[in-house]
Amino acid sequence: MKYGGVKNISKELLSDNWYSLHRVTFDYQCENGQWQTQVREAYNRGNGAAILLYNAQTKKVVLTRQFRMPTYLNGNTDGMMVEVCAGVLEDGNPEETIKREVAEETGYAIEKVKKVFESYMSPGSVTEILHFFVGEYNKTMRVSSGGGAAGETEHIEVLEMPFSVALDMVDTGEIKDAKTIMLLQWAKINALFNSQNSRQ
Repeated sequence: MKYGGVKNISKELLSDNWYSLHRVTFDYQCENGQWQTQVREAYNRGNGAAILLYNAQTKKVVLTRQFRMPTYLNGNTDGMMVEVCAGVLEDGNPEETIKREVAEETGYAIEKVKKVFESYMSPGSVTEILHFFVGEYNKTMRVSSGGGAAGETEHIEVLEMPFSVALDMVDTGEIKDAKTIMLLQWAKINALFNSQNSRQ
């Protein structure tokens, strides 16, 4: 029996301060074929992109550390998070956005990036799709100290560490950011630091 259809969608704007939050009322077709009215809230913060910067020769990665208020409110003692470089899409172009974010946050000017997958990050309440990339860096690409875009109240610390250390930080709980864990695990599963793979 066919089910899973959606009809009669209506949206009520609840908040439009930073991004937009809607209460969505709709009819959903259940497994028995009957239609059921449901209500959900959906937060639209736009789509984003994230990247794992890696150096195949030194077997190191570049991560960032910054304060994240929502984590502080939910028990993260100092609110600091270790993360891969990431940002909200501008002009709907994931590749150009992530290159720009890399320059702003880390100070590296990279030209080549490789998209490896995409994911809905919190599909029960947030509309966001995140585009995941990897990209090689080396010391000659460092054009500034990074730290974030001027005027965006960002205070970003740039971290360079061995890939093995970053993986250990996932095990110890020092890295709790989902996008960072996903990219580090992807790199491990796909043997990113294998010399043949790193040049693809």
